[in-house]
Amino acid sequence: MSVFWLCIIVLAIAVVGFVFGRQRALASAGGNSRDLHSLPNYYGWNVFMKVTVPAFGLMAIWLIAQPLVIQNSISGMIPESEIKEGSNIGLVMADVRRTAEGLDNAVAAGAIDEETVQNARADITDITARLKDAGQVVTGTITQPILRAAQAYRSMTSSANLIMTILVLAVSLIAAVVASLQSNKAYRARNVVEQGILALLIAAASVAILTTIGILLSLIFNTVEFFKLYPAIDFFTLLEWAPSFSGRGGSSALGILPLLWGTIYISIVALLVAVPIGLFAAIYLSEYATPRVRGIAKPMLEILAGIPTIVYGLFALLTIGPMLVSVFGQDGLGWMGGGRSVMTAGIAMGIMLIPFVSSLSDDIINAVPQSMRDGSYGLGATQSETIRQVVLPAALPGIVGAILLAASRAIGETMIVVMGAGAAARLSLNPFDAMTTVTAKIVSQLTGDSDFASPEALVAFALGITLFVLTLGLNVFALYIVRKYREQYE
Repeated sequence: MSVFWLCIIVLAIAVVGFVFGRQRALASAGGNSRDLHSLPNYYGWNVFMKVTVPAFGLMAIWLIAQPLVIQNSISGMIPESEIKEGSNIGLVMADVRRTAEGLDNAVAAGAIDEETVQNARADITDITARLKDAGQVVTGTITQPILRAAQAYRSMTSSANLIMTILVLAVSLIAAVVASLQSNKAYRARNVVEQGILALLIAAASVAILTTIGILLSLIFNTVEFFKLYPAIDFFTLLEWAPSFSGRGGSSALGILPLLWGTIYISIVALLVAVPIGLFAAIYLSEYATPRVRGIAKPMLEILAGIPTIVYGLFALLTIGPMLVSVFGQDGLGWMGGGRSVMTAGIAMGIMLIPFVSSLSDDIINAVPQSMRDGSYGLGATQSETIRQVVLPAALPGIVGAILLAASRAIGETMIVVMGAGAAARLSLNPFDAMTTVTAKIVSQLTGDSDFASPEALVAFALGITLFVLTLGLNVFALYIVRKYREQYE
């Protein structure tokens, strides 16, 4: 039975339990709901929750643990001869899983009969050809050990799914019976249901916290492994980024300073583009624009926030870069050698950040009470003087916070940098030089065939935690500025 139909059956049991629990509670009160401790529906929801929560919880845990247990069992069947040079047991197990899924699909489509699949001495060439004819993904000729492992994988998966189905249905039925028997007029069903809902809300709120903790722990553990292989003092002080892919690191020079400089430099250029345009747009929309113009202009401005960053990267590479080359390149001032540079990526990133600055600033400016504007007008100030001397000072803490949040967004950008700024890690003040950032190097270090036990791969986690600390610091500073200098109005 598939997981989908198992979920449907569990929900059907829960719905039947809802109706039965409700009716049983009413029957215990002689049909008079006033004699019940809780409203009748609470007794039904009590049964529904006690059926679905244990059943779906067991199913989720089983589905997470089952592949791990099966893979550990099957990996022992793979002989060392199957692990070729440059490969590992994980890649071989991927072939086993792919073969098992292909056999399942081929059997379901009728391309191969089950008896042929279960035959331990099946013709390997025939099986491979049939899978290809059935449209299944086959990376190469299936060997006998791979086929036997795939057969065992299918068998164990089928047995595990059957056991899971039996257990989940048993838990659902037992929970439905027990919860239904609890439905009497003295049972505090409302309290139980509300506590259950509170527990579900806490669990949902904990997901984000636990995810953040998991990400942080994975960064910390891998960073510690990196610093066991490479000196931390060199990582934070060297002025050169020259990773070596020969052996266990070779003469690698993994200094983060050129990457941090490129990250900060590109972010500064982006903010120089985004902050004036975004702030002026926010002032116009909140203070000068008519409701009709505002209703059209603000949504169109915020469309920029919905454009994928890869599109901004293409725009930087195909439009902004050639335009800058035509002005500052060899045919112009001669300052720019190619289309990829800090200016190219910074301008594209600044355009991307405009809606972040404008939208947040617009909301902050609109939060300034109208009475402050009216008081300024009453003292004889013009509209521009009121904006400069009353509105903007009152909204300044929030605007600063919005700018800092936009800066943290710029620091974490990847695709625009990869396509617009190049891959050169250098310390330079020339904005027309190609540079790179921390995020771009994280991508490059984890791309390719580098061994994850080598410093060249583990350095990505050290870069990641450095970037995490940098953006976290900016966000905390932004919240501090907003809370410390925010003015409360009635």
